[in-house]
Amino acid sequence: MSSIQRPIRVLVAKVGLDGHDRGAKVIATSLRDAGMEVIYTGLRQTPEMVVNAALQEDVDAIGISILSGAHMTVFPKLLSLMKAQQMEDVLLTGGGIIPEEDMLSLQKLGVGKLFAPGAPTSDIATYITEWVAEHKKELL
Repeated sequence: MSSIQRPIRVLVAKVGLDGHDRGAKVIATSLRDAGMEVIYTGLRQTPEMVVNAALQEDVDAIGISILSGAHMTVFPKLLSLMKAQQMEDVLLTGGGIIPEEDMLSLQKLGVGKLFAPGAPTSDIATYITEWVAEHKKELL
């Protein structure tokens, strides 16, 4: 007897005043094409809005696209809000213009893998799928 499994749910967001969302839309589409259910929140979200939407949508992962240079503020704030909501089983990942040393610092804080511009979208989908398989065995 097989059980019904729901698709991986990913929230994709742009935080802050960064108005360039082409990359976020490409990622959202590629994750959808990989079989994931994607919620795209659009531009100019606050960290609080992102975490609240993630809670309401019961997502498995949050993907932040950031080009503004505010990554060292945005990601720690998101982690703090997620911890306050006991969302330790939700992946926080993302990408954009983030220097390698900042990526490493953010990963030490608990942010998942971060992707630079030009990263193959298949690598992002594989990373999310593998993370969910490891951390949320009830889904897969």
